[in-house]
Amino acid sequence: MGTWDVGPFDNDTAADWCGDLHDAAEHQRLPLVRATLSAVVDNTDKYLSNGLADRAIAAVAVVASQLPGGEPLVTPYAPDFLLEGGTLDIPGDIPPLALRALVRVVGDDSEWRDLWEDAGSYAEAVGALRAIRATLELTHPDRLHRADGTL
Repeated sequence: MGTWDVGPFDNDTAADWCGDLHDAAEHQRLPLVRATLSAVVDNTDKYLSNGLADRAIAAVAVVASQLPGGEPLVTPYAPDFLLEGGTLDIPGDIPPLALRALVRVVGDDSEWRDLWEDAGSYAEAVGALRAIRATLELTHPDRLHRADGTL
């Protein structure tokens, strides 16, 4: 099926990642989130693949949902343990990491960005991420440079 909408979980890759997060042992969930975000942040010298970007967006949305003021997850594609009332304790270093990952996904040299631009829906896709970014920024006082000026 691929991608069916612009939401952070509205594609096969993100939904699969959420399933992996749900299936992981409780002590392995935060390391999975951290590894997913770090893979994007550390990808500075090459083209960022759409699959990696989709997984990172899902991770960023999970992180934001667990922060004060974060939107609760309601999509059936989110991790089941969160939909069932479970939580994920987010340490203070994760929101800034998530914010950097989000900036990387929407920036230059990103297949995610190129695909949405080619589809003529980039503004809508970025718009779906604005509330998530706002939640992350509430916990991280230093605003990151917005390379493309749209997020």
